[in-house]
Amino acid sequence: MPGIDETLTFIPLSIAVLTVSDTRSLDDDKSGATLTDRIAKAGHSLEERAIVADDIDAIRAKVKGWIDNPAIDVIITTGGTGFTGRDVTPEAIEPLFEKRMDGFSAIFHRISYEKIGTSTIQSRATAGVASATFIFVLPGSPGACKDAWDGILATQLDYRYRPCNFVEIMPRLDEHLKRGKLQS
Repeated sequence: MPGIDETLTFIPLSIAVLTVSDTRSLDDDKSGATLTDRIAKAGHSLEERAIVADDIDAIRAKVKGWIDNPAIDVIITTGGTGFTGRDVTPEAIEPLFEKRMDGFSAIFHRISYEKIGTSTIQSRATAGVASATFIFVLPGSPGACKDAWDGILATQLDYRYRPCNFVEIMPRLDEHLKRGKLQS
């Protein structure tokens, strides 16, 4: 049965949160606040929090900088996953992925469907891994952030969750890079 194994020690992760919006500031960023509250309550540390405009270059630059920062284990973005002309977060971030996490989108939409029905198809939530950093791209609503954290990330970012979780595979995420260096 899946669940938390209390005999194991919790391992806190360093997480960065990026809100993508042309109109939000840290004072009124409810989605970013939802995520940062949940990160703290879970026992993880908020390494950095930022807001950038709905601009491919700005989004990609911020996320790439965080990917390159060895102190950051996980990046969570919120906003810009819809279909309007300004919604460009997946276009900005997906080219950075070394590996896509298709299951994240599938489970996110399943959870979301239970709450908002077919409206879930208006989100292009996605996730992947780049340079041993997990990246989750969430819609901009606080409800979507709650659904993603409570329904997926809270357990997958907890080393104690069984039968498996993201934390236990983190040391092996860059094996392909190490193998490549050894073969050179």
